[in-house]
Amino acid sequence: MNDLTVLKIGGSIITDKSSPVPKACNNEIARIAKEIASGHSNLVIVHGAGSFGHPLALKYKLNKQFHARGVIETHRSVKELNTIMIDALVSAGVQAVPVHPFNSFMLENGRIKEMFIDPIQEMLDRNLVPVLHGDVVMDKTRGGAVLSGDQIVPYIARKLGADKIGIGSNTDGVLDANGQTIPVITPASFNEIRFLIGGSSHTDVTGGMLGKVQELVDLADMTGIESRIFNAASAGNIQEFMKGAAIGTLIRKVK
Repeated sequence: MNDLTVLKIGGSIITDKSSPVPKACNNEIARIAKEIASGHSNLVIVHGAGSFGHPLALKYKLNKQFHARGVIETHRSVKELNTIMIDALVSAGVQAVPVHPFNSFMLENGRIKEMFIDPIQEMLDRNLVPVLHGDVVMDKTRGGAVLSGDQIVPYIARKLGADKIGIGSNTDGVLDANGQTIPVITPASFNEIRFLIGGSSHTDVTGGMLGKVQELVDLADMTGIESRIFNAASAGNIQEFMKGAAIGTLIRKVK
């Protein structure tokens, strides 16, 4: 599909990730929905799970074992956050529809093995906006595993031939040791700077910022698809990204 954008909104922006219980940031969600409504065309949205997913996944050790109650509780919780997101987007005028990874992805040893992609393509063809999220998913090796939105984004981008990818984080891109934004990261430079990139400051079972960058560097290296990590907590930045503004950190194949 031409001019397809895949936009991920981090769980640290739409939830209070430091909370031990699920807590949505409703004002931020409403702002983000309005910004998306003012700038979207062909769009797939992926959002993080934040406090709706990470504490439960950690409680039940879902990255280490299969736990039926943990799978049920975690999926129900992240589905609740997805419903909050969908409601805000629809209220803002976006034709948003939910796509739950639990029902559509299959993992093998923690990595995506396959996905039922046809419904998403049909949604896009009908001018609907699919909204996916971090979830717990069945795994051929482990029984079940956590699937991060950071793994979903490059997979969807490859399958659908996305033109533009944005990762809305709570920092001004990828920061160096001095707290300054790194303007460009390539596969070659990533190997030199990866030790500067940290994880998450809150409970996170999916690798934090380093995990995000690794997924996007691999994507750029394999496909040439470029990505940007930018601060979606700053009002107006989502609109700026969708207009093509050079904000945050650009991840691409070559300098």
